[in-house]
Amino acid sequence: MSASRHPIALRLERQVGEGTRLLATVMALPLIDGIFAALIIAGAVSGILGMVEVGLLIFGGSATLAVVLAEMEGSRRKRAKNVLLVGAVVVPGAALQAAIAPTIESVLNLAIFERFAALVILAIAAKTASSTIGEYLPNPSVIIGLGLIGSFRPNGFEFAYVSEPIYVVYGTGAALIGVSFALAVAMFGPWLRGNVDIDRFRFGSAVALGVLPLTILEIGPITGEEPLALVVLAITGLLAFNPEGAMDAEAIESATETPAAADGGNAESALADAAVEGPLPEEVAEESDRSEDDSPGIDEGDRAPWL
Repeated sequence: MSASRHPIALRLERQVGEGTRLLATVMALPLIDGIFAALIIAGAVSGILGMVEVGLLIFGGSATLAVVLAEMEGSRRKRAKNVLLVGAVVVPGAALQAAIAPTIESVLNLAIFERFAALVILAIAAKTASSTIGEYLPNPSVIIGLGLIGSFRPNGFEFAYVSEPIYVVYGTGAALIGVSFALAVAMFGPWLRGNVDIDRFRFGSAVALGVLPLTILEIGPITGEEPLALVVLAITGLLAFNPEGAMDAEAIESATETPAAADGGNAESALADAAVEGPLPEEVAEESDRSEDDSPGIDEGDRAPWL
């Protein structure tokens, strides 16, 4: 597995800390920056499809995956418990923002605000894909603030809760999907560490985020009902699948179980001893391929397993 060392993620880690605190910051950031509220007002969470897209891309995504795999320690039970603790804060916060969204919506010109909501998603996608580009882009909260100012219409103010409770259900469901994603990563962490390339998944998630505004603005033939972002995210998962990482991890683990390591030596000394004692299986396989013609009489059953 490739450990992502994205500069923005590293900066956030230094400011907040590791493990559960970092996960809480990453998953609560859409609530703090107003990104989630902007998506609710723009209508991106008005159906089951939008609920799944926002849950996986906004509350889940590559940042959540990287934090759970690379930063959270302990047993599966402990990691799952920490994820649920974070979810106990994120889910009620999402439900509250979904409930008060109509009050905010009453003072906004939605036609204008939807464009700013799409713009903030594009900015997040660009920051996720490239830290160099992200340095030249404004903070998402700044874009949302400009959108509020540009679409503000005080004459339409009306204090009201959501007229259709199903929208609160969708908003809460999006947060639940994000927490479920983090919980699944925590439970299958040992397998995912060796089979998922985080940097590939991060870039693919950025592309999926970049597609999401197309459904919000319904550009061209897009009606908003097409699961474009989910399709891109599914393709991303396939491309990020890297079983070779699992094979490398197994080789390193077996090397650390040499007698030297069992006697108290560290992993580095065990690997060094293995290198001194003889070639790795891959090297033996290459040597066998070169000398295969010189030993045609060897039966397949007598060959070493890696040959």
